[in-house]
Amino acid sequence: MTSTLLTPWWKRRPAAAPGDGAGTEGSAAATRILDLHAAGIQRLLADARGAAPDGGGERALVLAAHRLISDRIRPVYAMNDTQPASRTLGRGRGSCSQRLAVLEAVARAAGVRTRVRGLLVDGSFWYPRFPRLRPLVPDAVVLAWPEFRVDGAWVNVSELYAPLDVLGARDPRGFTNTGSQTLFEALSSTAVDWDGSMCGTDSCPSYDLSAMVRRDLGRFSSRDELFAAHGQTLCLPARVAGGAVLGRMTPA
Repeated sequence: MTSTLLTPWWKRRPAAAPGDGAGTEGSAAATRILDLHAAGIQRLLADARGAAPDGGGERALVLAAHRLISDRIRPVYAMNDTQPASRTLGRGRGSCSQRLAVLEAVARAAGVRTRVRGLLVDGSFWYPRFPRLRPLVPDAVVLAWPEFRVDGAWVNVSELYAPLDVLGARDPRGFTNTGSQTLFEALSSTAVDWDGSMCGTDSCPSYDLSAMVRRDLGRFSSRDELFAAHGQTLCLPARVAGGAVLGRMTPA
């Protein structure tokens, strides 16, 4: 996350250059965040394999893992985007970013390559969640948006369940960042379009979120590399203090 109020001075500098494309091949290797060899991640993989339909392929496995994570890891507000996936799973609670990391870890444990696209998202996107705390909402958030190499093609996490136009037809409002639905859960039923890819010549659908993207940071072979290049940026005391208060709050 990036905050003009709570960012340490040495990180108040021009952002690093976008990913140079070196991460576009992705990886199925373990990282500090994606600690896929941990016992909990391996058990979750086994459960996902058991829940996936026979012959469903890699996408079906990732979808089964997504549903299990939704059931087993309670959504909360959390600040530490570099927390190992196994810790999030073990605690049974995590932010959308932390739960996406668990999904990536399970996919990699199954041999599915993943990568992330870095998006610098305007902090106002989170205003509906914190109407009384707007001055404390980060100025912008570095979002690690995963992509999976399933069944021979790269698939954006937004389209794991269905193409954006299909999801948009089911729920034309799109993701509003209000109520109990979180970004992680929304993926199964709601269009999340960061690119404006469904925009026409005259207008964009209501689920278009491209106006919230300040900058495309490029693709990285892992979220570890993204955060190493662009940082979480909230200083450590702010992450600790904020995490202690928000880490047990469930979106409502």
